[in-house]
Amino acid sequence: MKLIISNVSSVPIYEQIKQQVKSAILSGELQEGEILPSLRTLAKELKISVLTVTRAYTELEQEGFVQNLQGRGCFVMSRGSELIHEQLLRKIEEHLSEAIHTAELAELPLDELHRLLNILWEEKNHDELS
Repeated sequence: MKLIISNVSSVPIYEQIKQQVKSAILSGELQEGEILPSLRTLAKELKISVLTVTRAYTELEQEGFVQNLQGRGCFVMSRGSELIHEQLLRKIEEHLSEAIHTAELAELPLDELHRLLNILWEEKNHDELS
């Protein structure tokens, strides 16, 4: 996982870290049980304060994305975690809302949108089995 921090962004650095780690977890880039870089290591790599990284990790833990085990490190929680599941559902809803809006612009009937979704679903599942 490569984090990119912008000093000119209006988003605080701890929030940038939090958002990027959250995104990596939700996308599957970071897997359940995977350990995040230590506070000191990440702070050194990003040339920022350990307190900033601590705040990002603490908020990720409070939101149910990671678990901090004293003396062992910060680990990615199971994707089955209720909070992560809710985040994934929200992401699905956002994408489906966008697809519905685009379908409306194209005057695509609902049954055609369903058929397209089914085709894409089948292709995805077929590709994974191949």
